[in-house]
Amino acid sequence: MSLSTRVIAALGAVVVIGAGTVGGSIAFASNQHEISDHRVTLTVGNSSFAADPFCFNDGSPLTDQQQEECQEKAGKALEDGSLPKSDVTVSDRIGVGVSPEVADRGWWANTNGGQQGSGGRFILASAAKDTTYSGSVPASKALNASGKTLVTVVETDPQQPDAIYGVWYFQLNTQDN
Repeated sequence: MSLSTRVIAALGAVVVIGAGTVGGSIAFASNQHEISDHRVTLTVGNSSFAADPFCFNDGSPLTDQQQEECQEKAGKALEDGSLPKSDVTVSDRIGVGVSPEVADRGWWANTNGGQQGSGGRFILASAAKDTTYSGSVPASKALNASGKTLVTVVETDPQQPDAIYGVWYFQLNTQDN
């Protein structure tokens, strides 16, 4: 049984195209950033986006000085608008998702919004462990009156709440419906 010249040419073309596709895919993948195992995803309405930690000490707890520097840096980033941000309306729902690595250690999330009786904070997730999603809450409960709401997510062990391993900040910009 012999193969025709057409079949051989077709097989050769498939091999060349396949090799080119694999080579191009490898070149493309090599220019991509490494995926972090410490990511947090903020979901607002029907959209979501992920971010790496704003402050992180390579898996070790942040020192008190690093925590203070992190808060100062976050305040400046909020003022100049360089935090990851999303537009939000009061009719949207907000949720926070964390990578399994963050969920394994433990985490919590809140906003600087909410009712004054709760100290101006709204809890999105309270000392969650082994849970990767906060659930979805009405934005109307979590936003503050300034129009710029800060969402804070902290990776911490519930057994050692003073040991903070990572901090993420997001900014929500309130829009009219």
